[in-house]
Amino acid sequence: MQQPSSSPYDQYETVIGLEVHVQLATATKAFCADDARFGGEPNTRVSPVSLGHPGALPRLNRRQVAYAVRLALALNSEVQLHNTFDRKNYFYADLPKGYQLTQDQNPICRGGYFRLRLPEGERLVRIHHVHMEEDAGKSMHDSDDAYSYIDLNRAGVPLLEIVTEPDLRSAEEVDAFMTGMRQLVRYLGISDGNMQEGSLRCDCNVSVRRRGETRLGNRCEIKNLNSMRYARRAIEYEVKRQIDLIEAGGRVAQQTLNFDPATGVTSPLRDKEDAHDYRYFPDPDLPPVVLTAAEVDAARAALPPLPWALYQEFVDAYGLSDYDAGLLTEELPVAKLYKAVCAYTPHHKAAANLIINKILPWRAEQPEESRQFPVSAPQLARFIGLIEDDKKVSASAAYQHLLPALMQQPDAEPEKLAASLGLIQTADADFLLGLAQEIVAAFPDKAEAYRKGKKGLLGFFMGELMKRSKGQAEPKSASEALERLLG
Repeated sequence: MQQPSSSPYDQYETVIGLEVHVQLATATKAFCADDARFGGEPNTRVSPVSLGHPGALPRLNRRQVAYAVRLALALNSEVQLHNTFDRKNYFYADLPKGYQLTQDQNPICRGGYFRLRLPEGERLVRIHHVHMEEDAGKSMHDSDDAYSYIDLNRAGVPLLEIVTEPDLRSAEEVDAFMTGMRQLVRYLGISDGNMQEGSLRCDCNVSVRRRGETRLGNRCEIKNLNSMRYARRAIEYEVKRQIDLIEAGGRVAQQTLNFDPATGVTSPLRDKEDAHDYRYFPDPDLPPVVLTAAEVDAARAALPPLPWALYQEFVDAYGLSDYDAGLLTEELPVAKLYKAVCAYTPHHKAAANLIINKILPWRAEQPEESRQFPVSAPQLARFIGLIEDDKKVSASAAYQHLLPALMQQPDAEPEKLAASLGLIQTADADFLLGLAQEIVAAFPDKAEAYRKGKKGLLGFFMGELMKRSKGQAEPKSASEALERLLG
């Protein structure tokens, strides 16, 4: 029987809930026409609305609503046909209005779940709700010893906040959740998901409790983690800190924390606010958002294939391994290309190998806007057929010579291009037998050694034959010719 662990850390369970902020890929901000793109000279993408000037009135970005509905449907959430905006009041230097436009009482969707794929299998993480809101500006504290600088370009950028139930149990699960969420928002086309630019970030609500306990412990919120490496370090440190505190007889205070990547330590920013601290009240300048069931149904019909559905299809229908299916579904354009190639060839594994080993590395080297592979799916299927069906081109010659040539001439017929490059293999018995006779005559000692039992020398003879045929000998027929001659 396994002995219980003596480590105090093993006696506790970690409980984590996430607040994930997704910056939406809209052209303009949430409530005005300012440019919402990342970057730009500081404080140039602003207007009276995003600067919080008195009398400036907001106007809702319709695309933000459409994107929120799209995400809600992908998460199996219930879309609220009638939802409203509220003011969340707090005072930071990078929040010019002194409040944030968000949704408190009536968010755009409630409930749902996210499919979390883990090494041990899939499980569901419950979603509490998703709401629309605007981002704040950016404070920079490291540009000057005496002053902090404020860039308001990001103020008013549209966000969706996904609030989970406390269903996650480790830093690894948070990593898997955020990786999967980045994949999902890219599939849906609602965000670029670039964590390094702040397009996807999360606040982690972390608590611990003794194993077997059902009541939640006091939680601490680690703010604005936009790197999964930092998130893992922050969670691991905070879990240890809380357990050490409890074991020493202390009590975990409910706080908002900052994580310093340089030291790997979390530190208090302030006591954790509750809803009443923000003095929420309905925004008087924005009317309710009213959707119809028909609009929601149309959005559902327009959803792209979702990553977990494609993953399962690739495993079940195409016979791929979990590993290959995972690689091919990381990006929607790649998954679509794989399905398109498989529509023209039964060699599903060969198609997966081609994309994983050749096309994915090629895509990784291209700029974002130039990642469409130049060779069409039917052409790629014919390329595979030359290797798998007709055996007219060896795999090595096809990958090393034919594919690069096809990328330069994507409209060329693969077989004709292979012929022009001298890559077509021959199984002509007389031709192969003649080459075999030349080789055996040239190496009589090795031929005699083969006949006496050194069968490994067949590889040497095959190499010589392929060299003399300039790679055009069909391997199976060439091997048969040599074996027949060598006896």
